[in-house]
Amino acid sequence: MVQFFSKRRLKIAEQIIIVIFFAVLIPMTVSGIIINNINQQSNRAQLRSAAVMIANIVSEEIDVFTHSINNELSQIIATLEYYNSPEQEQNYLDTIIKNLSFYKELAVVNESELTKYEIYSIQDDYAVFNKPMKNGKYLVAVLDVKNLQKNLFKTLTNDKRQIYVLAGKDLIASINYTKEDYDNSIKQLPDKPEENIPVIYGNIKNQPLVYIKKTEPDVLVIVNTTEDVKKHTIDYNRDKIILSIIITMLTVFFVVGLYTYYLYINIRQLFKAIIAISKGNYERRIRLLTNIFTPFEIVFLGNEFNRMVNQIHKSYIQLKKKNRELKQVNEFRSNMIDTVSHEFRTPLTSIQGYTSRLLRQDIEIDEETKIKSLKTIKRQAERLKRMIEDLLVIPDIEGARLNFDIRPIPINSVIENSMMLIRNDNEKEIINNIKNCSIEIKADNDRIEQVFVNLIENAIKYSRGDAPIILDYEINENKLVVSVKNDYDIIPREKLKTLFDKFTRVDDSTTRTTRGTGLGLFIVKGLVEAMGGEIRLYSNEEYGFCVKIFMPIAEENN
Repeated sequence: MVQFFSKRRLKIAEQIIIVIFFAVLIPMTVSGIIINNINQQSNRAQLRSAAVMIANIVSEEIDVFTHSINNELSQIIATLEYYNSPEQEQNYLDTIIKNLSFYKELAVVNESELTKYEIYSIQDDYAVFNKPMKNGKYLVAVLDVKNLQKNLFKTLTNDKRQIYVLAGKDLIASINYTKEDYDNSIKQLPDKPEENIPVIYGNIKNQPLVYIKKTEPDVLVIVNTTEDVKKHTIDYNRDKIILSIIITMLTVFFVVGLYTYYLYINIRQLFKAIIAISKGNYERRIRLLTNIFTPFEIVFLGNEFNRMVNQIHKSYIQLKKKNRELKQVNEFRSNMIDTVSHEFRTPLTSIQGYTSRLLRQDIEIDEETKIKSLKTIKRQAERLKRMIEDLLVIPDIEGARLNFDIRPIPINSVIENSMMLIRNDNEKEIINNIKNCSIEIKADNDRIEQVFVNLIENAIKYSRGDAPIILDYEINENKLVVSVKNDYDIIPREKLKTLFDKFTRVDDSTTRTTRGTGLGLFIVKGLVEAMGGEIRLYSNEEYGFCVKIFMPIAEENN
């Protein structure tokens, strides 16, 4: 048993059952046995005392009855002395019988005639008393036993015990008589009974027999404690004690079982929540079944656990966010390295090639070729410069550390300067509908030119065929809306939303046909919003692809 418990941890319900067994069941069982034993001893003594008391009561009733009969017979004898003839005596005795119903017969007889009255016995329900007279005769009184019993047992009519009154070997009175019990009581009498004192005898436990052997008159009183009396006194009380112990145990088991049930449910909730947390489910909460049986510690533990899980969940969300940001940083780093290594290689290769060509001494290069080579070197250097500026401005945009010199600037001059800086190798047609617009916007001159250079170059790169690039404007409330449109396939809405992300291009890595870092729209959005403007992208059958810049109008134009 000890080895079993040492290898296996018991559950709370099992521990409570063991505690109840050793702390409640065994003590209550032992207490019940002790209480029942004490109760039986007390009831046994009570049965003995009651049997002795009843024997004494019957004995006293016999004394009273005998004394009363003797007095009555003495009075009758004294009265008979005044009558001179037997006829007068008999008339007097008949009058007494008529008035006193418990006398069956009264007669004056000689001693030799006494034997004929011995025919009356218990079977005839009669008893015979006689008393000598002065003239040598005897006054004989035959009494109705039923009347005798009524007088002897008048205080014991509700008692369940058996009482027998014997004169010699004849039963002259009884109550609750049964032949079997009567014979058994007589059989257990000692051969020489003690006289004039109550004696307990018999060999049946909890059913004491008591006798009193009287000498005057010569009668024997027997009191038998019946099975019914024993059951009512001992068995009934024992059953009540056992029943009360069982009810108490059941009540204890019910209350403890109910308490254990609710406690077990709540602890199971704790287990499930802990297992869920261990498996990474940080949204699991403990839902306790609270009632009068729920301990304060469990409620406190549940609340603190839920509070802890909330903190863990918040930290987990923040950690996921940081992981996403870290992943984006890693992607940004990888993309930047790939993009820079790819995009920088072309202008650097071009610059290196034309520079090496100009430095060669073994060939003679004409002036036109030199100028053409130097222009190519200049153009590639400017392209490299713009890519470097784009990369350098990204940290400022992300960290909101951009410094601007905001002032009113005519939009037409901004567009003209931007068009001078763009690279249009394919000589795409650009329709500038803004050249006659003199409205001034509030912006930083260099930064707003950088915005439109990026937008126009993007439009040139992604415009189909000979379709022109259209620059247009409109006024929306207190903002000037500048549109840059080019003909292109309709871009899905989901893709359109991602074009402002870093290193995102309209043509992905598998369909890429144009050069670029994929930072243009990200930089444009950051610069425009930092200057108080707004940028929107559109793609449909009307526009193809359209970028709209919303810039605040200078106050003097309002």
